[in-house]
Amino acid sequence: MEEKHYKIVTVEDYEPYIGKETVERIMRKARKLKDFHIVNVNSTYYGGGVAEVLSSLTLLFNSVGIKTGWRVIQGSPDFFSITKKMHNALQGGKINLTKRKKQIYEDVIYENAIRNHLEHDIVVIHDPQPLPMINHYRKRGPWIWRCHIDLSNPNRNLWYYFKQFVEKYDAVILTLEEYKQKLETPLVFFLPAINPFSIKNRKLTEKEIDERLKHYAIPTDLPLVVQVSRFDRWKDPEGAIKAFKLARREVDCTFVLLGNVATDDPEGAEVYESLIKCKEERIIILSYQDSALVNALQSKAVVVLQKSIREGFGLTVAEAMWKGTPVIGGNVGGIRYQIKSGANGFLVSSVEEAAKWIIQLIKNKKLRETMGQKAKESVRKRFLLTRLLEQYLDLFNSFETNYKLVIK
Repeated sequence: MEEKHYKIVTVEDYEPYIGKETVERIMRKARKLKDFHIVNVNSTYYGGGVAEVLSSLTLLFNSVGIKTGWRVIQGSPDFFSITKKMHNALQGGKINLTKRKKQIYEDVIYENAIRNHLEHDIVVIHDPQPLPMINHYRKRGPWIWRCHIDLSNPNRNLWYYFKQFVEKYDAVILTLEEYKQKLETPLVFFLPAINPFSIKNRKLTEKEIDERLKHYAIPTDLPLVVQVSRFDRWKDPEGAIKAFKLARREVDCTFVLLGNVATDDPEGAEVYESLIKCKEERIIILSYQDSALVNALQSKAVVVLQKSIREGFGLTVAEAMWKGTPVIGGNVGGIRYQIKSGANGFLVSSVEEAAKWIIQLIKNKKLRETMGQKAKESVRKRFLLTRLLEQYLDLFNSFETNYKLVIK
């Protein structure tokens, strides 16, 4: 029987992008943690940026000799309906936070705590769904809460309720300083990052791109305008469609909206169903889990939209920019930290603005090429996964024996 050879991406594979010195520095920092066992806990294996980052980051940690696991909590439809309402409320939405909702939320987390034996040296809990896990363990090392959500204007009642859990953690990681809340717990700020070697981000040949698009019957005779994101109202898929309809009064083009429904998001299916009525010959709405299709669309597109009205970071922006494709993004949250408007893409606050720049980019090939080159370079410098790995290593190495965080 032929022996199989398996390989995962290592830090050394990033050397052409980040240089030998950076690789050596990361490896030195990792050696200090080589005997540690780390675990990440979130609420879904796929759908959305958190799962996207964790799937690659946990492997990269293991590649530098640090045992790193990933657990996913389980819950009933009631539980995920409640946590979705909580997710929306953390971003400024309303919630009727009844005693019953809190009871269901905390009971399901307790059940997960019984199933999951988190006796690790470091525990990283992601987002609000598994937040109360900390109530049910005797800590063996630091516990960190990583919140990926835009916390700039949370529902005050919900935040007051969450604060009792958050302040039991030894550190909190937020995406941006503008999401900062008043807490006893030390705060640090990490921007997410992409894996350039994943199926979603590696360079495809023209033949591979055309094969994927042909498989889904996506026409390429006209310029492609694309938005890729979870089916979520905050991503403003309706606004993206309206912007496309305005733009095509002046330029011929095809619009593709590719989305998915995360397992922890019960509203996703409703949003998808509401969008189906917008389908036309040149407005294509797709719901598939196909990383190669995402890559092909972002690579082939003349312009990619991410017309969010709330956005923790917006990893699909960095993914598209890595393909050298200009992105028109909502002027919100983490998108503003990826796009320098007018240089490597455009930031917009209205359907009309988005339409204007779609038209400009379709008409002006030179502008597209220049912006695309700058977009890719900005991702190389700032948003590759090795930068995020190093930030985590620095954080983990900063804890003293009493789990107190010393931020230098």
